[in-house]
Formats: sequence, structure tokens, C-alpha cells
Amino acid sequence: MRRRQTRALIGLNAALLVVLGAVSLTPVAGAQGATRRPPGVYSIIGGDLPSGNSNGVYVLDSANRELILLRWDNTRNIVEGLGYRDLNDDVNAEPTR
Repeated sequence: MRRRQTRALIGLNAALLVVLGAVSLTPVAGAQGATRRPPGVYSIIGGDLPSGNSNGVYVLDSANRELILLRWDNTRNIVEGLGYRDLNDDVNAEPTR
């Protein structure tokens, strides 16, 4: 009886090693690969929205140079994203008059 249990445990461990190897060798998704984003450094600024009479929250991620505009929608009880800006595009853009 003891030999049967030992063989079963060895077989189970071998199967688990094969599964672990298969999971470890699978390719990662593009967002998880070598081009990972650095952790964000956030600043949050409240202010008036460009249109309407409501207020919004501007969230600046200075590490990734991104800006988003959020607003609370009382009718649906959700945070609504109103705008996104990639500040790298602004820095690299050709100046216009």
C-alpha cells in the first residue's frame, strides 16, 4: 500500500512539474512584456470643465506623461472619462502658428 501511495505522489509531482513548465514557457501578452510602463506618479487637480457648469478632476501621470479628465455623473453614479491627452505627442509635435 505504501509503495502505491509513493508512486502516486511521484506521478502527481511529475505532472505538476510539467504543468508548471508549460505555464512558465508560454509567451506573455504585449502589455506584460519587456515594454512595461513605469509606475505612475500622479497629481490630481480639480477645476472647471471647458464646457458646461460642472467641475472635473484632471489626473496627471508625470512619469508616463499622460493627462486624463474625469467627471462624476450623478445620474448614473459613475466616474466618466471625458478626455485623454498624451503629453509626449505635444512635446514632439511641430510648432504651429
